Amino acid sequence: MANDSNKFQAIISHCKEYGFIFPSSEIYDGLSAVYDYGQYGSELKKNIREDWWKWMTQLHDNIVGIDAAIFMHPTTWKASGHVDNFSDPMIDNKDSKKRYRVDHLIEAHAETLPREEADALLARMDQLLAAEDFGGLKQLIEDNKMKCSVSGTCNWTEVRQFNLMFATEFGAVSGEADDNMVYLRPETAQGIFVNFLNVQKTGRMKIPFGIAQVGKAFRNEIVARQFIFRMREFEQMEMQFFVRPGTQKEWYEFWKEERMKWHLGLGIPQERYRFHDHVKLAHYADAACDIEYDFPIGFKEVEGIHSRTDFDLRNHQEYSKKKMQYFDSEINQNYIPYVIETSIGLDRTVMMVLSEAYEEQDLSTPEKKDSRVVLKFPPKLAPIKLAILPLVKKDGLPEIARELMDQCRRSFRCFYEEKDTIGKRYRRMDAIGTPFCVTIDHQTKEDGTVTIRYRDTMVQERIAMEQVKQLVENSLA
Repeated sequence: MANDSNKFQAIISHCKEYGFIFPSSEIYDGLSAVYDYGQYGSELKKNIREDWWKWMTQLHDNIVGIDAAIFMHPTTWKASGHVDNFSDPMIDNKDSKKRYRVDHLIEAHAETLPREEADALLARMDQLLAAEDFGGLKQLIEDNKMKCSVSGTCNWTEVRQFNLMFATEFGAVSGEADDNMVYLRPETAQGIFVNFLNVQKTGRMKIPFGIAQVGKAFRNEIVARQFIFRMREFEQMEMQFFVRPGTQKEWYEFWKEERMKWHLGLGIPQERYRFHDHVKLAHYADAACDIEYDFPIGFKEVEGIHSRTDFDLRNHQEYSKKKMQYFDSEINQNYIPYVIETSIGLDRTVMMVLSEAYEEQDLSTPEKKDSRVVLKFPPKLAPIKLAILPLVKKDGLPEIARELMDQCRRSFRCFYEEKDTIGKRYRRMDAIGTPFCVTIDHQTKEDGTVTIRYRDTMVQERIAMEQVKQLVENSLA
């Protein structure tokens, strides 16, 4: 997909208009890079979360799930390297005093360039970031005459590091001791690592095995932008897979392939994805790549797959003085396991699914102008699976519609509406991505049949009312 800022803005507007995503605290002018999920957005997000959870824990014999606390002992973040290393290069504009993350500033400028020039610029940025050449990064910004969006000037400070963790105080009284500082977790992975032995022993798990978790994380991004793609409060779906040392490259390749299967299972074609190998590896990794999706704003990371070695467990063993070893009876040896991580942003996945589903269609004929906006969600992800629409609000049709609602609502999410013409109701259901609409009319009273309309094709057919529930359930399999 070419960079299509118009489509991106249309999706943002559609999300607000139809109850998917709102700016947080909007009545108070909002809070930068924080968003609330509305009635349909929260359903979509829940469906994606549940599909990932089922795929990871229910469909794999050797993966279990946990739910660790957001607050953790502060030494956790010293051991993980976040206190010393979780920072990004930043730069300030001297005239506006506005602060930018260097890679975001350069990426924003690249979006204004032709594709070849943009790729060359981003490749040079990756090289400089990998070498931690802050002087070179500033020179790159100046040579390309990158301007502050507020002041419009190129008057920049030196590039320097900025820690991304939110700190707060733990306890009833603020400032009562120097050791009451805790952090809002910047990732969910550490909750898995500190519970490695708890899960392994109580679950009698044998390596290789994985621990999955879904939860909130918090990062004090300097410039959080691009809607829900980069936020300060977000949700991650992570799985840490513990393996025997020396087998990590094999498992790394396995999980690259396995995770792509899940993405393709969302109904998104292969050509919309690509793997991007990291130029600069994180301090804990010996291999890393991203699964990128072709958003309206270009290819961007959705999921990371990392071979983390034994960095995390070894460091937690050192800082906690508790052994984090596993006895492998097959080789009669104790060792600290290596870890393969799959980490996907739930909010970014919501944005990916919305980007793939959003479609503006011109349905005009020589006789009449017509159009619609439709969200072509896979039925299993759609917020509402079935809309039940009595043709009129009398003659016993609402009662029959309610009867069908009672039959179906325990199995999947339904929606009932009797206001406006049937055409307007269809359009509203298209706009929130409802795959099936059933109309109850006077013929229903005569022969027990209903009209079912399919969202993507707008084809309508007559079926027995008793078949509706099974038809929808079949689509969710």
